[in-house]
Amino acid sequence: MKKIIVVCFSILAMASCRKVEKESILVEETAIDTVIPDIVDKPVKKSVKEIREALTAKGFQTFDYVDEKTKDTILMQQYFIAFLKNGSIRSQNEEEADILQKEHLAHLSKMYELGYADISGPFGDKGDIRGITIYNVPTLKMADSLANADPMVKAGRLVIEMHPWWAAKGFQLR
Repeated sequence: MKKIIVVCFSILAMASCRKVEKESILVEETAIDTVIPDIVDKPVKKSVKEIREALTAKGFQTFDYVDEKTKDTILMQQYFIAFLKNGSIRSQNEEEADILQKEHLAHLSKMYELGYADISGPFGDKGDIRGITIYNVPTLKMADSLANADPMVKAGRLVIEMHPWWAAKGFQLR
C-alpha cells in the first residue's frame, strides 16, 4: 500500500510539474506576443504642411492643389522625367551591348535604391524613345547629371531628353 501511495504521489508531482512548465511557456509566449506590438514602430502620418516644409528644406519645388470634389489639399511636387532615346553610337557588338545593358540596369537599380529615381522602364515598341526614368531630386541639374551617368548614355547608345514633371506627392500608380 505504501508503494502505491508513493507511486501515485510521484505521478501527481510529475504531472503537476509538467502543467506548470506548460503554463510558464504559455505565459512566456503570451508575454512575447504582448510586448512585440509595443516595440514595433508605427508609421507616423505627416501633415501636408510637414511634408511641404521638408521638401522645401531640401530644395524641391512644390505647390498646393485643392481637389474640387473632395476639397482635399493635394501637394504637388516637381519631378524630372528622363526620356532615354536612341543614341548615335549603336555599333556595339552583341556582347558589348549585353554588358552595357547589365550596367544600365545596375545603374537604374542604384538610382532607385538611393532614392533618386522612383520608377524606370522601357517602352514596348521599337521607337526612338526607348524608355523613361522619373527622378525624385530637387533640381534639373542633378537629374541630368544622374541620367547622364548611365553607362548606356556614356557609351552613346542612349541619349537623354529631360523634362520637369509635376505629380501629386504620395499618389501611386494603379
